[in-house]
Amino acid sequence: MHSRYEVDYRHITSRCFVNAPWYDLKNHLLDTFLQYSIQPEIGLEGLCLYEESESTFRAVAEHLQKNNLSCTLHAPFFDLAPGSLDPDILACSRNKLKKAFALIDIFKPKTIVCHLNFEENKQGYKKDAWEESAFATWNELLQMAIQCGCRLMLENTYEQTPEAHKSILSKLNSKHAGFCLDVGHLMSFAKCDWQQWLPNLSPWLGQLHLHDNNGVQDQHLAPGRGNFDFQGLFQFFANNSLKPLVTLEPHSEEDLWQALAYLDRSKILDMISC
Repeated sequence: MHSRYEVDYRHITSRCFVNAPWYDLKNHLLDTFLQYSIQPEIGLEGLCLYEESESTFRAVAEHLQKNNLSCTLHAPFFDLAPGSLDPDILACSRNKLKKAFALIDIFKPKTIVCHLNFEENKQGYKKDAWEESAFATWNELLQMAIQCGCRLMLENTYEQTPEAHKSILSKLNSKHAGFCLDVGHLMSFAKCDWQQWLPNLSPWLGQLHLHDNNGVQDQHLAPGRGNFDFQGLFQFFANNSLKPLVTLEPHSEEDLWQALAYLDRSKILDMISC
């Protein structure tokens, strides 16, 4: 990190995670995360699940564990259809997701975040069949997570309402399955307020992805640089005794430091402290 950043944010980084795509973490971010005690949410997108050896994954995991850094995992989602009605596409999607879940035993993450991948304009006309297929996928993966003491978090992306998440999570009916609220996706894709999703999904809320935008594009800005009402959201958490895990999702180094500075001065993490 740039030397001009001299503020010690360990009181913040010890209470949240920061997104780290696998190749970025392995190739040039690991030393930085270790130096600044940043806990990663390791993104497993792309070809890393096919290209990387188990020993390489283990080496990075050991560095984190030796430095007492917890982590979360973010499973792949590009091009995947975990509720597909095409058996071949469904099999490919499940196979790739299983490769991600196989890393739970290596990294010992607090959670593994997955995208539900329901879009009303695509799957809505066969919603019941989609739901049956998706439930089977997530239930099988949930059992893999449970065996390793990890929680499965289903994140919102292009979903317009909370109904698909509520239905799948109700059917999974497990304390090990929860909802990851991505506030940036809510604003840029669902085009609605968080009040339309909470308290509907509050019983399952287990994690947050924090980033900001202008309500039009998924910009992944630091909190406070866009239009999202973080104070209102965290006040809702405080009022309802909700204490989700928090992951920052900056897409640049500058936004990371601005995100940490925002959390420092806003004190919103104190509102969900134990």
